[in-house]
Amino acid sequence: MFPYKLVDLTHPLEPAIATWSGSCGFNHNLQLDYADCNGPDKFRIMEIKMDAGIGTHMDAPSHAVCGGRSIHQFTVQELCMSCVIIDVVHKCHERYTVNLDDVAAFEREFGTIAKDSCVMIKTGWSKYWDKPEKYNNNHVFPSVSLEVANLLLQRSVSALGIDTLSPDRPEDGFNVHRAFLGAGKILIENMANLDKMPPMDAHVMVLPLKVKDGTEAPVRLVGLLSFS
Repeated sequence: MFPYKLVDLTHPLEPAIATWSGSCGFNHNLQLDYADCNGPDKFRIMEIKMDAGIGTHMDAPSHAVCGGRSIHQFTVQELCMSCVIIDVVHKCHERYTVNLDDVAAFEREFGTIAKDSCVMIKTGWSKYWDKPEKYNNNHVFPSVSLEVANLLLQRSVSALGIDTLSPDRPEDGFNVHRAFLGAGKILIENMANLDKMPPMDAHVMVLPLKVKDGTEAPVRLVGLLSFS
């Protein structure tokens, strides 16, 4: 038996989902249908056209840093890591910014955030995923402070994820992107189902499309929970 319970942390891709621009960023078009095939072998063939940073996705350093690592340059070993969940749902609102007190409260209860881990910020904003206009909200959504990003970098974490469009609100600048991607780390945006993850003692697999020189790519994000 596989020794972990698996949690799908990925939103499905479809044309109606929320995007950064507010326009359709994903198209799944029919090229050939079963009825069009001659003979006993019937196939449905689809075509995908999409933005690279669509749905649950990974930002590589090259997204914001000239000469930074691209999607294909990360090994699968680097993309599998322990994870922690910082839960701010109970205090969150559309302009909430995760701050040092939130990290301090987490570490008082669970201990210092471990090196090489993925820190996932659970704001609860994913409840609006099926309401794209509200989820986008003119780019007003819970975010992460630069001070928190810098502290996590001091902890030598490998990744930062959040259940919103971005850890940065554009009105505040893209400080977390510059800090994290500038340090060679990765960002994960539009996480799903963080309520199914424990605050500690879990792992995550970040599995992007392996796009050569890709700056962003959709991921199948999988949480791994021990049965013990």
